[in-house]
Amino acid sequence: MTEPSGADAIVVGSGFGGSICALRLAEAGRSVLVLERGRSYPAGQFPRDPSRPADLLWRYTDELQARGLYDLRFFSGLGVVVASGVGGGSLVYAGVHIRPDASVFERWPSGFGRAALEPYYDMVAAMLDLAALPQDIVVRKRDLFRAAGRTLGRDVFDPPMAVGWRASSNGAAACALVAECEFGCQFGAKRTMDRTYLAAAQRLGARVQTGALVSHLEPLGAETIVHYRDVATGNDEQVSARRVVLAAGTLGTNEILLRSRERFGTMPKLSRALGVGFSANGDFLGGIFGAREDLEPARGTDVTSVIRYPDAPAFTVAAPTFAAPVMRFISALGKPPPSWLRILGPVAWPRLAGFLAFILSRGLWRRVLADSTVAASSHTTNLFAIGRDNAGGRVVLRDGKVDVVWDYAKENAELVERQSRAMAELAKEYGGTFLPLATWSVFGRIMSVHPLGGCRLSLDPSDGVVDLRGEVHAYPGVFVADGSVIPGSIGFHPAMTIAAVAERIASCVATS
Repeated sequence: MTEPSGADAIVVGSGFGGSICALRLAEAGRSVLVLERGRSYPAGQFPRDPSRPADLLWRYTDELQARGLYDLRFFSGLGVVVASGVGGGSLVYAGVHIRPDASVFERWPSGFGRAALEPYYDMVAAMLDLAALPQDIVVRKRDLFRAAGRTLGRDVFDPPMAVGWRASSNGAAACALVAECEFGCQFGAKRTMDRTYLAAAQRLGARVQTGALVSHLEPLGAETIVHYRDVATGNDEQVSARRVVLAAGTLGTNEILLRSRERFGTMPKLSRALGVGFSANGDFLGGIFGAREDLEPARGTDVTSVIRYPDAPAFTVAAPTFAAPVMRFISALGKPPPSWLRILGPVAWPRLAGFLAFILSRGLWRRVLADSTVAASSHTTNLFAIGRDNAGGRVVLRDGKVDVVWDYAKENAELVERQSRAMAELAKEYGGTFLPLATWSVFGRIMSVHPLGGCRLSLDPSDGVVDLRGEVHAYPGVFVADGSVIPGSIGFHPAMTIAAVAERIASCVATS
């Protein structure tokens, strides 16, 4: 027997889309239940012990006991890292918020251009009190990155960030400048969704249930049943409501809808475009090793500045660096991998998550640190390019599990070549050596932290999964509000656009 949720609306996921919808529904007087698979991470409780992979990685062996912060997956076409926890991806993102160029929206449906989204961008900016790293806070890695970009004749800017730079009278903490943004802010200075939108929704009565891993949806009459598993007990549960908002992140939402259509047969009318148009947002990672100057990489936020490369295929580049132990680990990897590793590629790639967990649990990472020095790590920086890929990936279901099929290297060869060349030019300005991430040099696959698409906004179900209100074609009362609705790559840090689109969809859900 289906248990009613006791709420007017169920929101699946608590990242940008889920938290925004929860707040706007609560403000409209709706009762809201938020289902979140992960746990809550108050300031000071983010995992830091590498020898405990079950605290770091989510379901890396499909074991219920592994309920960590990072969901690391190696699909056929690429690798993806997303987050699991109350606050979703905001827990581990760099806090960067950029309004993309108007050209990004040229192929989006009417009503979702830059001008149309401007009021929603403003709402996000106001809610998160966005501001760039103040000029009077001296951060050496920012100064050197900006100098290198300007020497190359590039446009360099400091993006607005969801970070509290000064302690406030209401007790909000100031940024400690320890470069741990993407590992969870232990000080509460980053304005994550759980501390902003979701907290406001809870003050208005919204309830958050953690440890609820949603399997599929089942529209039935005027309500939709949400089937989920209690990850602590392994028990299957279900609740229902008249409105359901899927905001489980790009991977989670695609997976839930694919299961609903193909495994359980509860949503047979879902568009055949489901899973089509997956984008990695052109993410390409590398690093500079042996820079001539001490970069002080562990001081500041992870990202301070961004360089713009506007010529097609367009992209941007940032130089994120992290806390000292992490930079020591990265600097120890600063040599080309042996060519024989490529032979292991087809066998090793799908098993990399388990292999990483083995290395962590056995403490083998300490050997890598032993080969590094503090001096070497201080002359190392990561490079992170974000570009306009062709959004040619397809999310599919295989043996009950989601996969992404995509020959990224072939379909985006020009983009990768330009990104690599730009990084090599930056490395030369730093007096160092550029190397791409090993997943590319060994396996020929990128790693993305910005998956988008698969449930695209569209005027017609032949071209996408949801209409311009975010409502699923053929299923009234079921909405999607996360990165999966984005119709293509953005080429900039995507959080601001995902949040603005979610604000627009939330206004429709709240009045439905």
